[in-house]
Amino acid sequence: MINASASGWIDKFFIEQGTSTVPLINYPEDFYKRTRETGFVYGHIVSFDTREPIDTKGWISEEISKVALLTTLYTTFEMITQEVGSKKFVATALIFYQKIHPESFNLLKKILPSDTVSQKLEKIINERVKTNENIISKNFSHIVTNALLFEDVLAFMHYLMHDEVPQNYLKKLEEAIVSVVSLALQTKSNPTKYDDLLIKLFEASVRFTKFSKVNVRNLETLELNYFSTILERYYLIDMACLAMWSDEKIEQTEASFLYQLANLLKVTPDFVTESIKSTDFFIEKNKNEIPYFNYSNPVKHFYDQATQTVVVLITRNKNRLAKELSQSGELMVLLAHSTRRDLDEKEKKKVKKQLLDICKTIPSLTIFLLPGGSLLLPILIKFIPKLLPSAFNENLE
Repeated sequence: MINASASGWIDKFFIEQGTSTVPLINYPEDFYKRTRETGFVYGHIVSFDTREPIDTKGWISEEISKVALLTTLYTTFEMITQEVGSKKFVATALIFYQKIHPESFNLLKKILPSDTVSQKLEKIINERVKTNENIISKNFSHIVTNALLFEDVLAFMHYLMHDEVPQNYLKKLEEAIVSVVSLALQTKSNPTKYDDLLIKLFEASVRFTKFSKVNVRNLETLELNYFSTILERYYLIDMACLAMWSDEKIEQTEASFLYQLANLLKVTPDFVTESIKSTDFFIEKNKNEIPYFNYSNPVKHFYDQATQTVVVLITRNKNRLAKELSQSGELMVLLAHSTRRDLDEKEKKKVKKQLLDICKTIPSLTIFLLPGGSLLLPILIKFIPKLLPSAFNENLE
């Protein structure tokens, strides 16, 4: 059995799966739909599209995500190159990731000269599938973070076809996803503050770009012509559909938005109909295993759970945190101002940067540095005045 948490799991995967003389899938559309059926596109993997079945009993979600990403990348390699065999694939995938990985992966410090090619790829995949699971609570699924793993597959396709990935490709793709999701949620007839939080969840899950604020007015302002392959277009539609399902229904106005999006992307209306049905079927079938969808408003549930987690962390580290805060004069001034007025963007960035610097010095608070962690900083800021001396609060009054 594969142990995706132990070194050597990639080589063992290919030994157990064996090799074939012909690729598994030949056509992109079939590949996409089969991949979507596994849950990989949705961020919750329920199966693997492999030659031999894989028993995942006892696996943690991160191990499942690793194998799913490897499997999907390898199937992409077979489909595009029409070649089979693991040796060339592993070497190609390693070169691909070394070309595109963001600085935040910090891979150069983790890859050792003595590592084999497969071990190097294992470390890269391990970094790529790290989720925000530990930041919040076990009751919230990292479905948003994992749904964005399909970006790697799209970029890998570009690399295999053209021996390069377009400059800023992943950045543009993430920006398009967040923008499309933002516009999709704006079509709701009864929007809530939690729709905005869902957008922030997408923003917090991206790896290749950082948002300060989504500022897009309509679909026509997006550079959708940049995405030339059918799989890129399918993926954008499915991400919008997934976001809309957060309140367990897709209204008529939301469906109209999806058809409008498809028209701009030059995708047939039939795919939109299929996307809605596929998303509904997948979530209804698997929602009991996806904590994210087990609540009437999963984003509200995330916020409530995240707040509880942050409060526990603050309480456990309040003395150390108060000491660090008291030594940062500028931060104290800005926090005082924030209780009386809204800070401007420059001030907010200063607060965020200085708070993250403080979190680096307190081991338990380094979770705020992980993907999605910055999303919880407003909760931290809310409770900071309670940690400070009474004189601080008197001055605020």
